[in-house]
Amino acid sequence: MSSPELLLRVLRSEMRAADLTYKELGERIGLSESSIKRMFSQGDMTLSRLTDVCKAIGVGLEEVLRQAADSTPCTDKLTLAQERALVADPKLLMVAICCLGHWTFEQIIETYAISEAECVGCLVKLDRLALIELRPLNRYRMRVSRAFRWLPDGPVQQLMRQHVVDDYFSGRFDGVGETLLCVHGRLTDPSAQALVNKIQQLAAELARLHQDDQRRPPELRDGYTLLLGLRSWEFAAFTAMRRTT
Repeated sequence: MSSPELLLRVLRSEMRAADLTYKELGERIGLSESSIKRMFSQGDMTLSRLTDVCKAIGVGLEEVLRQAADSTPCTDKLTLAQERALVADPKLLMVAICCLGHWTFEQIIETYAISEAECVGCLVKLDRLALIELRPLNRYRMRVSRAFRWLPDGPVQQLMRQHVVDDYFSGRFDGVGETLLCVHGRLTDPSAQALVNKIQQLAAELARLHQDDQRRPPELRDGYTLLLGLRSWEFAAFTAMRRTT
């Protein structure tokens, strides 16, 4: 994603957070709604206009530039050695998962039984593993993209299958904002790939909503986990009923 696209994505996110429409933004800077939409769709915005837009939204230009820089990804996966290092240290893996969820240093030590020194040590290790870029005051920038995925059948996925999946699916999935679906269909390979693309878009949407909701009070937010899978599969008990030829 180019720098202008990153800037526009940040501006749209800030507009949503401020409950500001294109029409209202146009009224604040003296442009029509159609002109605002054209400006955002074409990415045609001078520095002075960008400054006006930021002022109208109520966010500093420096903050917008920083968010755009922070959202620049480095990779979408770790190496086998990196994943093995995470799995070998439960606290390190826990802090890594928190970082992937964009938790602050303070939120981690307030929630889990980990000392400040231990948490700092984990952040230092994650910096060395290239998962994050550690910054002053225990702040960090993610060095993986929104499309980040654990290695297929890698150490983390194996750990999830052994200890996480059963615990996850033991829930009732009947709470607010919860659902469980199991849908079967016979598809061609291109159709299956198209569905995979839509699943990836859904995961990206969850990441976007998570980022937007970071501005909301902590008591209004809860932890949600989206666990999706798509594979060519048949229940073993049904396979045993197939006719033999």
